Amino acid sequence: MLRLQRIFTFCFVLMASALPAFGRVPNIVLLYADDIGWGDLGCYGAKVIPTPNLDRLAAKGTRFTSGYCTSATCTPSRYSLLSGEYAWRRQGTGVLPGDARLILRPGRPSLPASLAALGYATAVVGKWHLGLGNGDVNWNQPINPCPNQIGFSYSFIMAATGDRVPCVYVEDGKVVGLDPQDPIEVSYKQPYAGDPDLKADAERAKLKMDWTHGHNMALVNRVGRIGWMKGGKAAVWNDETMGDVFAERACAFIERSKSTPFFLYYASHENHVPRLPNSRFTGKTPLGPRGDAVVAFDDQVGRILNEIEKHGLTEDTLVVFSSDNGPVLDDGYRDGSVELNKAANHSPAGPFRGGKYSILEGGTRVGLIARWPGHVPEGKVSDALISQVDFAATFTKLADGSPAEFLALDGRELGQALRGQAGRDALISSTQGGVLSIRDSRWKFIPGSGKPGNAKSEAVVPGNEDDAARDAREQAVDRLFDLLADPAERNNVASLNAEVVQRLKEMLSAEKAKGFNQPLP
Repeated sequence: MLRLQRIFTFCFVLMASALPAFGRVPNIVLLYADDIGWGDLGCYGAKVIPTPNLDRLAAKGTRFTSGYCTSATCTPSRYSLLSGEYAWRRQGTGVLPGDARLILRPGRPSLPASLAALGYATAVVGKWHLGLGNGDVNWNQPINPCPNQIGFSYSFIMAATGDRVPCVYVEDGKVVGLDPQDPIEVSYKQPYAGDPDLKADAERAKLKMDWTHGHNMALVNRVGRIGWMKGGKAAVWNDETMGDVFAERACAFIERSKSTPFFLYYASHENHVPRLPNSRFTGKTPLGPRGDAVVAFDDQVGRILNEIEKHGLTEDTLVVFSSDNGPVLDDGYRDGSVELNKAANHSPAGPFRGGKYSILEGGTRVGLIARWPGHVPEGKVSDALISQVDFAATFTKLADGSPAEFLALDGRELGQALRGQAGRDALISSTQGGVLSIRDSRWKFIPGSGKPGNAKSEAVVPGNEDDAARDAREQAVDRLFDLLADPAERNNVASLNAEVVQRLKEMLSAEKAKGFNQPLP
């Protein structure tokens, strides 16, 4: 009996030593980039952008080569990430204005609500862009619903994007630093009396950063934005310190949550337009503000990783990095990205064509890195197929919960992929314009629309205009690409593989039949 007790004690100690200090579930930190492409990171081949923190994350974890966001634009990718549902199934999940209502409705399944129910402290810090309130938000009163009503115990966010008003931080549903004597008004319909005309040459000459298209409404911090904003001067953010503010809030959340399981969704705005990184990053790359903004994001990653390490939580924490969509150069501001990227021969989408807004691989095939010592293989490169729509089910299962509500939607539980095994059999990607594609381990099918598309959406780097024009023409017909032989999608082989086309077309039709473009609940 004594011998059996000793064996039992030894086995118990052995098992306990492999578990986090507070139990068997990990902390989860999701580092979500904005408009950062596969080719923008050193560990994915970037030569002119130093990303030492993301590179060391990859060296200590697994780097995925077939990781996907669900859409080539940000709002739908974020919706899918947090809901476990493809955004193309729902109307109103396209790129939102800054005054849109909350599209993740309280009471519906969500990743933060799932983890909160399992005892996690949950936080979102950074870019939100999923709407707030029920429409017609009064920015001078507590906003309800907000992220706190869908499962986040703490939220420190911007409502939409840096190029959209209101240009203020919102903490737990309240505008930070608001002077009640200077209330905020927001309009996406018409300007306010006295607003400068940013289309006039004299006004454009005063701007800190000139616009190329669309960003000529409100003037905030000498930069044109989308929409109009009046008042709230004391609450307006400083673009150049935004990255530091977000990183500090993220680290503070880790500090106060270190003794319990926690989930941090860190959604950096760095590299989205307007690109105005802190001056200490100026000149870190030959690519101007766009490249320097990627370095600034990497710095934020380093600060968060250091905070995790400082509290002895590295072994207990799953850290996942990915991006909301592929890269874009000129996205509305004249910041030199087009000319400088061309001069440096930098390919932000890596070996792929297309980028943000495009159904080609560069639009949705993005960097994906995972690290959890002892659980995620170290130094591994995996070609497992994985989508961000799977994060809700996968993280819930890792937190010792049931992923059933997400499996009933579009998510898959892919803990085995994080452990170095196989991923999905197939996944679907989409664009803002409603174009869908489906891919399996080898083939990618894009159904023809019957009419040519928009060449501009395919042109990411100057010099590929001919390719973009060809792709726009080919959008009228079914396209099939062999991604193993042709990752750049240059050769449409649909006519040579009729059986593959039919199989993937039927799979896509079956998925659409489950629900396509339905109203939000």
